[in-house]
Amino acid sequence: MDCGTMALMRTNDARSLPPVAQEALRRRVVHAVREGMGQTEAARVFDVARGTVNRWCRVREAHGHHALRSMKRGRPFGSRLAPLQAARTVRAILGNCPDQLRLPFALWTREAVQMLLQREFGLEVSVWTVGRYLSGWGLTPQKPRRRAFEQNSAEVQRWLKEEYPAIAREAKRLGAEIYWGDEMGLRSDHQTGRTYGRRGQTPVVPGTGQRFRCNMISAITNRGKLLFMVFTHGLRAGVFLKFLKRLLRQVRRRVFLIVDRHPVHRAASVKAWLARHSHRIRLYFLPSYSPELNPDEVLNQDVKSNALGRRRPVDPFDLIADVRGYLRSTQRTPGVVCSYFNERHVRYAAA
Repeated sequence: MDCGTMALMRTNDARSLPPVAQEALRRRVVHAVREGMGQTEAARVFDVARGTVNRWCRVREAHGHHALRSMKRGRPFGSRLAPLQAARTVRAILGNCPDQLRLPFALWTREAVQMLLQREFGLEVSVWTVGRYLSGWGLTPQKPRRRAFEQNSAEVQRWLKEEYPAIAREAKRLGAEIYWGDEMGLRSDHQTGRTYGRRGQTPVVPGTGQRFRCNMISAITNRGKLLFMVFTHGLRAGVFLKFLKRLLRQVRRRVFLIVDRHPVHRAASVKAWLARHSHRIRLYFLPSYSPELNPDEVLNQDVKSNALGRRRPVDPFDLIADVRGYLRSTQRTPGVVCSYFNERHVRYAAA
């Protein structure tokens, strides 16, 4: 069979016609059948499929000639969700985690929202439609911050609105300087950052297989002053006291030090030492489970990312040298330390 014969056997696809021509074709075919032409003959004459002729005739009989009109093509405009339903969905996403709504997800995904819409409103939509809904609502996928559910929000608000402002006023009255303190551990196998490689081939970074660590204790002020101490043994009351003594040697003004409620900070020996040096230093405690209130936490993350995660120490001495070198360079740029306050969006006044 040659190409010319095959071309003659092909029938035209009515879907390629414009909507007005499609409607006219449907009406002509149905009219011919109602006037007595057989459906097979109509399919041959008008060059459409036999099943299509039958479907048009059944639609005409069931719904009248108005059913033969051309409908608007493409994806339906707008959302199938009513405005109140959309607002209720957004409030559920912003105010809860999926598991709090008894959904089998820990984080909000398109599948989780899809299940929420089906359960709450009986609306079945695809995950692509859910993605368009989320984009239209101004919601984007983001890496969430972790917050302990043991945190007392009322205590946090009291700290922000009452306790810290009182500390700042007292520091101003006495000419004291406010410091924020914290400790952290660093390990040689900590990995962060990215490097370039061919698509689909994960790059390999050589490094020592040995594991070693060091610890760091630091204190920063709202104006960017940084003091630190690196040590290798565990955090004990004696280590914390050693840092406090160094702090008083470095700072001539009275010190107001704000720390978390770690047991070392509340040890009996620390309390006794603070009582003997109350004319030089006072210790204040943040609300429990509230690391986001401490700007020194951002310094910790900065050190882990830049002084450790993006370098390759080969032994404990190399690790300590990297940490000390990075912290000393940070000391020379107080503006970097000041930026830690803006990163956490904690509206502390400079004191």
